[in-house]
Amino acid sequence: MAEPTYTNRQGEEWISKVPQATAVFWIVKILATTVGETGGDALSMTLKFGYAVATLIFLALFAITLTMQVRSDRYNPVIYWAVVIATTTVGTTTSDFLDRTAGLGYVISSAMLLLAVLAVLAIWRSVAGRVEYENIVRPRDEVFYWLTIVVSNTLGTALGDFAASSVGLGFERGSLVFAGLLVVVGLAWRATKRVPVSVLFWSAYVLTRPLGATLGDTVTKSHAEGGLALDRISASLALLAAMAVVLTLQQLMGTSARRVPAPSAD
Repeated sequence: MAEPTYTNRQGEEWISKVPQATAVFWIVKILATTVGETGGDALSMTLKFGYAVATLIFLALFAITLTMQVRSDRYNPVIYWAVVIATTTVGTTTSDFLDRTAGLGYVISSAMLLLAVLAVLAIWRSVAGRVEYENIVRPRDEVFYWLTIVVSNTLGTALGDFAASSVGLGFERGSLVFAGLLVVVGLAWRATKRVPVSVLFWSAYVLTRPLGATLGDTVTKSHAEGGLALDRISASLALLAAMAVVLTLQQLMGTSARRVPAPSAD
């Protein structure tokens, strides 16, 4: 069966359903991953739902927001970032369930999830002939896009806990390490054309999650654990408000649907 074509009303260009990877994108992504940590912990720990029940609740949220995203015909910032937040909260509680309830530990779960991310990307490239990161217009690419995000956000939580606890960096130093790695990826993007941009994008995407995890724990963990002991629910609401402000300012600056060249036929 022929794959459906997505064009603008004039039938000239395709419209991407995801935002361009600008500086604003990465700022909002880090805020989203941080709220994923504080929000996930708020439901599972502060409200005492536990990891399993909290995961089911966030999976339901993910299913609802993803359905809205798939049905949209272009990038909608509210819907898109709602899905991202859902994936980060699912990632937080799922990772905590694997690490603690299931007893896998940070090392084993991190290794398993890293292999899962690499497997998804490898299958994506094998099936589509390329790995996208900005020009998501085909349903097939959208499936792989969100699958990669869910698994990478789960991996990022495990990596953040691994660095902070197993390696002994603590939350503050762990966040500095992951921020430094993000800078390295950014410099690589500026300095060399030998590494595919999609590889650098997904490397950075994975790294923003442990950065957000360690930042979230820095803010909300107890003083004895090396945190600032702020309320998880209040911190989550403040982070959501910051996201809303940044996205609103971006919209006021004239952001609109981003048209991209039609992808080549497979």
